[in-house]
Amino acid sequence: MFSSINSRAIVPVACAVTGFVIACCVLLYTFVKSDLITGEIHHAADLADTVIKSTRYAMLHDDRETLSQIINNIGDQNQVEHVRIFNKKGLIMFSRDGSEVDNFINKTAAGCNECHAESKPKRKLGAMEQARQFTNQDGHDVLAITAPIYNEPECFNAACHFHDAGQSLLGTLDIGVSQAPLKKTLTQLKGRMIMFSGMVLVLTVGAVCALLYRQVFLPIRQLVDFTEKAPGDSLDSDFPEVSGEVARLANAFKQMKARVNELEEHQAKSREVPTKETTP
Repeated sequence: MFSSINSRAIVPVACAVTGFVIACCVLLYTFVKSDLITGEIHHAADLADTVIKSTRYAMLHDDRETLSQIINNIGDQNQVEHVRIFNKKGLIMFSRDGSEVDNFINKTAAGCNECHAESKPKRKLGAMEQARQFTNQDGHDVLAITAPIYNEPECFNAACHFHDAGQSLLGTLDIGVSQAPLKKTLTQLKGRMIMFSGMVLVLTVGAVCALLYRQVFLPIRQLVDFTEKAPGDSLDSDFPEVSGEVARLANAFKQMKARVNELEEHQAKSREVPTKETTP
């Protein structure tokens, strides 16, 4: 397989280009995937913040019916898998799923253990720490955000509330959105990058092979054919137009061949002279 110069030159180049393109595409896909997931997390965090602000008025006025209706309407939105609000003790107060109401949340579940991993629960979480990814009971991939609802002056100063200023956390909003659109986007991206990588490989390797053939292999083949001429063949035929080391090698061979022919002619004449002198 590697007996010819063509294969010995093309195969390593093709392998190097293939490895380089694959590595670049894998890195690019990894970066794009990470950016998309980060963007999705920030989008979900913004959604959670919007829900908290939307329910703020109803909370300040202790309007539980309006608050429950808001939670139900948000839960009916496309791609929203669940939405619930539970108090600082973990008791679910409002939920799109009515069966969850008045039940305690599992503090060891995904999303809860981030705050409750230590003996003293965390009070502040960043946007990335609030996010969790898991598969729910229906087999759907979910990206959930756990957003704390903090006690603010408007809360403990409201006439209908009994929270004092020393209570920093009132409850937590837990909202989960489906990751199906993100998974679909990543699948499409992967397929397109595979197609793109294949096109780049074909074009790059093809272009490299064409250049090698035109600039290296063809002149070398012509030089081999030129050097394999029979001793009696004429060297008057011009070597094809080439440049670089191949042209220098061809000219050097022609000069060497010419000197060899001169030597052969000189030796032939030297043999003929004694023969003529001895003739009677």
